[in-house]
Amino acid sequence: MTPKYKLLPEFKNHEQVIELNDPSSGLKGFIAIHNTTLGPALGGTRIFPYESKLQALKDVLRLSHAMTYKSAIAGLKFGGGKGVIIADPKDKNIKKILRAYAEKISELKGRFHTGEDVGLSEDDVQYLLKFSPYFIGKSNQAGDPSPYAALSAFFCIKVALKNKFGSEKIKGRTFAIKGVGKTGGELARLIYKEGGNVIVSDIDQAKTKKLTLDMPKITVVPTSEIQKQVCDVYAPCAMGDDIKLSDVKNIKAAIICGTANNQLTTPEVAESLFKNGIIHIPDYIANAGGLIDVSAELWKGGFSKRRVLKTIKNLRPVLTKILSESKKTSKNPDVEASIIAEKNFTQHGHKLNIALKTIKAIFQYA
Repeated sequence: MTPKYKLLPEFKNHEQVIELNDPSSGLKGFIAIHNTTLGPALGGTRIFPYESKLQALKDVLRLSHAMTYKSAIAGLKFGGGKGVIIADPKDKNIKKILRAYAEKISELKGRFHTGEDVGLSEDDVQYLLKFSPYFIGKSNQAGDPSPYAALSAFFCIKVALKNKFGSEKIKGRTFAIKGVGKTGGELARLIYKEGGNVIVSDIDQAKTKKLTLDMPKITVVPTSEIQKQVCDVYAPCAMGDDIKLSDVKNIKAAIICGTANNQLTTPEVAESLFKNGIIHIPDYIANAGGLIDVSAELWKGGFSKRRVLKTIKNLRPVLTKILSESKKTSKNPDVEASIIAEKNFTQHGHKLNIALKTIKAIFQYA
């Protein structure tokens, strides 16, 4: 009988999906490994009080699928995976839940390495490392990947501005940022520092208040209004599914580029944005800096901040090519990015299969 998850539209030929259910600790959730053609799967672990198991399952399938593309587009030799834990990060039993989760990760024996995401902090990662070596984001190495995710989004914004307006200059342009947590807040600081006009919103008013203390010229608007702001760039930096097809008509930005994962509810949204003259930068390029940072702990030669920054900067020519091809082919940037990412991991997979067949033949006749 076909597993039920394989019937979901979010299922994209995932290699492995594991349900987590440990009554003794309270651990509930899923691990999804999408593709390991390029190497072991990488992706963060999200702790969130999902309304249902189905919602959590759909999220882990979409997120792990995107991680494969993120690794491939960044030129990393890793695949895509993701973990989701159905819980409140402030649950009094969270340490017990995390320990049980670490044991499940260890059972995969390096097939999946994971680290920070929504609800999981740098401190949590250090705690998890006590029970499993397969967590990335060590405090004395990569640490919190959020600033690097914001940095890659910042670089991508500059490339998009150059493509749209002929100049990547930030000063004098207007940026609307939804969600000013660790990545959105850092993106706001980078833009503000270069003279950009910044409009922000967040469901947590304490976060916007803190930003205005640090950057008094920032404008704060309700979350219901942030998407409708007249601006050069709209940056979704909160949760996924931010832009629905019905939202496109309300968006007054020329460019959409933020750190949130799975910003668009369907591929049709990307096409609608494109037809309306709005450039959408695929989120798995915009926020790839975070993955680049933590993956560097597994690179040959060990972690190097210099190499991390160089690799993040290398996203600029990749995005330049995507936007250039988009203009030539009249295909939206999400489609063009997918073509490049798929080429990276399918071509490698083809070569790998040929190599494996050759090895089998050698042993067969040895």
